[in-house]
Amino acid sequence: MKKKHSIGILLLLVAFLFNIGSLKAEDYLGVEVDSLKASVDSLLKDEQLTSAEQEENTVDVKDIVMGHIGDSYEWHITTWGNLHLTVPLPVIIYSEATGWHVFSSSRLAENNGSYEGLSIAPKGSRYEGKLVEYDSQGNEVRPWDFSITKVACALLINSMLLIIIVLSVARWYRKHPQGSSAPGGFIGFMEMFIMMVNDDVIKSCIGPKYRRFSPYLLTAFFFIFINNLMGLIPFFPGGANVTGNIAVTMVLAFCTFLAVNLFGTKTYWKDIFWPDVPWWLKVPIPMMPLIEFFGVFTKPFALMIRLFANMLAGHMAMLVLTCLIFISVSMGAALNSTLTFASVLFNIFMNALELLVAFIQAYVFTMLSAVFIGLAQEDHPHEEKEKRQEVAVK
Repeated sequence: MKKKHSIGILLLLVAFLFNIGSLKAEDYLGVEVDSLKASVDSLLKDEQLTSAEQEENTVDVKDIVMGHIGDSYEWHITTWGNLHLTVPLPVIIYSEATGWHVFSSSRLAENNGSYEGLSIAPKGSRYEGKLVEYDSQGNEVRPWDFSITKVACALLINSMLLIIIVLSVARWYRKHPQGSSAPGGFIGFMEMFIMMVNDDVIKSCIGPKYRRFSPYLLTAFFFIFINNLMGLIPFFPGGANVTGNIAVTMVLAFCTFLAVNLFGTKTYWKDIFWPDVPWWLKVPIPMMPLIEFFGVFTKPFALMIRLFANMLAGHMAMLVLTCLIFISVSMGAALNSTLTFASVLFNIFMNALELLVAFIQAYVFTMLSAVFIGLAQEDHPHEEKEKRQEVAVK
């Protein structure tokens, strides 16, 4: 029995070795290639999952910064998980092809950015972020847009706040005749503020004719100052970058341009077109008149860019410092905690600095406007002497 079992085992081993020997090299290599291919596919799938997770967890600093400083058709307040808390704003569009369109911006969110033939232009477009319509050839056409956007809504809110403050101060003075008790609290603070701007800036820069320009310059100062302060508040209705919008600063600079040139004296215009310089700088090539005329437009342009750039840079710096907390999450607990601590400290410092900048930029805009207006109100020295002599004779 033992011999039969040993012979059977021996035959089985020979058959097994024969089958292995009969395998072709190509079959063996094919098994190995299939095994390697399956391993590579699994590694690629793992890498794709990892990159997708990283992309999902990566903070897009550019979108955060541009989303805050840019304009939009809705006012995004916060995001809690998958919940986006936003304030819808009215969209008012006039199209030459389809007429008027008036609806809430929530309709755009419900329909993936399109409603009534209007669509929000995609990234990279000429009108990125704005509502456009498409003609028969597929070209983007920008209709007349009268919508109450985020910046426009913040502008209205801040303007109403300024009107309330001014009217409350005026109401107190209406109830208290001149010579009564001095105001205290908020009214006293506003009186100090108004007198400081009026006496130290407007009166000293413009001169005897300062009264006719005081209402505009005081309004410009407090309008800029309140919008700057409201832009530093991180929650609704603050946080909008109003004075960091070049359209707003352009209108303010244009108002100063009108105040300078519409009320300029004859001497002001004579100094532009025939300045008191050697004749060869005026004839035959009017070099100095051209330079002076060019300066009429560069002054308000400088006002516009100065206010816009300073307020925009401050907002961007604070946002980038805040984003350091979220960027460093994937760098480890030690580095993340260090950068978080540094980001909080720098943000506290930047907020304190921006409070100072909010006042300085309003002050500088008002002072330069007053200087430009004052230069347009000056008379020649010999004319002033003649006036003084006339007064002395009388």
